[in-house]
Amino acid sequence: MHQLAGLLVVVLLASCAAGNAGNESQEKQAQLVEYKQQLHELEVKIAELEKELKATTEEDKVEVVLTELQPQKFEHFIEVSGSVEADQEVNVSPEGSGQILDIKVKEGQRVSKGTVLATLNAEPIERTIDEVEINLEMARTTYERQKNLWDQNIGSELQYLQAKSTMNSLEQQLEGLKAQRSMSSIVAPVDGVIDVIYQKQGQIASPQVPFAKLVNIQKIKVYADVAESYLTKIEQGDEVQVYFPAIGKTHTTKILMIGNFIDPNNRTFRIRLDLQNKDNLIKPNLDAVVKLRDYVAEEAIVIPSILIKEDFKGKYTFVVEAEGNSQVARKVYVQTGVSDNNRTEVTQGLEAGMKVVSEGFSQVIDGTVVHINS
Repeated sequence: MHQLAGLLVVVLLASCAAGNAGNESQEKQAQLVEYKQQLHELEVKIAELEKELKATTEEDKVEVVLTELQPQKFEHFIEVSGSVEADQEVNVSPEGSGQILDIKVKEGQRVSKGTVLATLNAEPIERTIDEVEINLEMARTTYERQKNLWDQNIGSELQYLQAKSTMNSLEQQLEGLKAQRSMSSIVAPVDGVIDVIYQKQGQIASPQVPFAKLVNIQKIKVYADVAESYLTKIEQGDEVQVYFPAIGKTHTTKILMIGNFIDPNNRTFRIRLDLQNKDNLIKPNLDAVVKLRDYVAEEAIVIPSILIKEDFKGKYTFVVEAEGNSQVARKVYVQTGVSDNNRTEVTQGLEAGMKVVSEGFSQVIDGTVVHINS
């Protein structure tokens, strides 16, 4: 009886042990599944973090654009004020005095050299000419008679010479009177346009009083005053541009003359330019802006002036250098020359083939990691 009871106990214990072993295996299987699930979730999170970190790193890079430097022609210009004068502007006056009988032209009329503009009263001279012509005819007749007698050795030499002298004197007097009569016409001395008629019919004209202004603006002159500091920088024959703000026209011409006198009041010298004015739009006394070139370099390194900055060490700009796997902005100190039209010549510090930061330069400092946009 006691043996049977012991055997049951052993069987029960063995059964429990087997049950416990089965339960433990199931628990481990469940735990393994749970760990695998956790591992998958961690891998997803790791991938997301890596993606975020990579994006953050890219966002930290400053996007820039580079420009490769090439030698180019660089010019510097100055602008000075100029004024316009007509090539020919004449106040026409008569050579003699007299009342104006007839005005033959109108203001604005184009005339040629030699055209009669007006006539003066020449009646007194005409009467005198008539008298002298009558006397001259009689003097010639007397001279011819005396000459015939003298050729035949008749009469005196004195009578012959007196007759000849009287005739010559009257001929010269007649020529003088005809010259005076020609002065009764006011004649255009040059081709041009009648700009102003100062006097009216019936008034007394004289050499001291202008009758009309005659202007020829087919060709005009432009004068400009240039500071003496540019005396050695411009030459006769240099090409210049002349802009007329009032009419919005620009003409290209050459320096015709450089003055030989420095104005002591403003320390300037005068230059002269000639222009054709076929459409007559350019008028005397019109304001002009003359653009002169005072510097040129055929092979220059030039960058936009805005790219040049300055600190306590001097002027600098940015280039990009490779450092490891990154592209980094670096300062390059430069020496500058002449600036014109928002461009500056760099004389030292930059060379042909180098690439400067042309966009995004305001967002970088020395050492900034950049991303280069093509």
